[in-house]
Amino acid sequence: MARITGLEVQDIRFPTSRELDGSDAMNPDPDYSAAYVVLRTDDGPSGYGFTFTIGRGNDVQAAAIHALEPLVAGREVPEDATALAALSATLVGDSQLRWLGPEKGVAHMAVGAVVNAAWDLAARRAERPLWRFLAEMSPEQIAGLIDFRYLSDALTERDAVDILRAAEPGKAERIEKLLARGYPAYTTTPGWLGYSDAKLVRLAKQAVTDGFDMIKLKVGASLDDDLRRMRLAREAVGDGVRVAVDANQRWDVGAAIEWMTALAPFDPYWIEEPTSPDDVLGHAAIANALAPIKVATGEHVQNRVIFKQLLQANAISVLQLDASRVGGVNENVAILLLAAKFGVPVCPHAGGVGLCELVRHLAMFDYVAVSGSDTDRAVEWVDHLHEHFTDPALVRDGRYVTPTAPGFSAQMRDGTLTRFRFPDGPEWRQA
Repeated sequence: MARITGLEVQDIRFPTSRELDGSDAMNPDPDYSAAYVVLRTDDGPSGYGFTFTIGRGNDVQAAAIHALEPLVAGREVPEDATALAALSATLVGDSQLRWLGPEKGVAHMAVGAVVNAAWDLAARRAERPLWRFLAEMSPEQIAGLIDFRYLSDALTERDAVDILRAAEPGKAERIEKLLARGYPAYTTTPGWLGYSDAKLVRLAKQAVTDGFDMIKLKVGASLDDDLRRMRLAREAVGDGVRVAVDANQRWDVGAAIEWMTALAPFDPYWIEEPTSPDDVLGHAAIANALAPIKVATGEHVQNRVIFKQLLQANAISVLQLDASRVGGVNENVAILLLAAKFGVPVCPHAGGVGLCELVRHLAMFDYVAVSGSDTDRAVEWVDHLHEHFTDPALVRDGRYVTPTAPGFSAQMRDGTLTRFRFPDGPEWRQA
């Protein structure tokens, strides 16, 4: 039986702050970065994963990932649902790191990076893209991936199996449709807060030309600026294209309601992260006050329990899971099933290096095996840094092209690892 021989971590950073790519009201100068994980084995391919940060957080994140090595080195390579569930349970349940959380923050994100690398490894060995490797499991196997502790008042294992069984009719047809036409996307590329008005207008018009029917703008630094930018965006794309906005946790509850009321004449489709991601009741108050404007949150929600409460409180009408924020694929499967139970569409967050590559798999699994629908669903798209991956995400005519290469699409190119390694890679030595 093949075994994991070791865990490697590299600090990879991209100087996106130079052009203000990724800038928003709370993060004005991000350097998109990844604490990058490689699981080495004594037989066959390696497994790859990462946690997304925006720069200096990589130091702390890499240290947390290193702390997990004793729990995986020497372990049999996981190849099926039972082994992947056991690995997740071991990492999440480790009492030493759990004390730092539990199931939240840097320690839990480190677990997610390693769990995702294990899924990448298992899918590679099965010669399947992760979305298909996961979707082809039985309902009982998929439900067995989940820790239902803390969830059973909202979602039980029986509920999960019933949801998955209900989606089985038509599964083969949905796979064929996915391979033929891909999955809906929306773009944040025009909307970074540091961009000039001229760049915003140019990129917004280009997005429509490229087939997108929704764009997203960052807001929250200045109401006057946001009113001007929303007017320019609406004029650029017309009335038939949705314009969502994202405050990145900038406001108190009252400020969110006042600010969005002022932007309402421009018909914003949703307001994303209007306040603290931990404030379930605050989100509920905002949703109630701003309807029919949708409230969307998820990229900084720390675990399945907060998602459960947001859904129970009718606090969100769009759920935005993130591939590297929670404890990896297993927990994201639980979150997808929670969303299905409450009838809330999932539009994953992908505004960071490598996130487009990963979350397309989760959205496509949801379409094939959980919700059975892509209505009112789309995966975020940002048009940079994809060239650094061996299986890069690709969008055509406003839709993600369905990946067919084995794995979770997390592997970076060797040249990228050399050039952007921090602090001694050529890109950073020159800087």
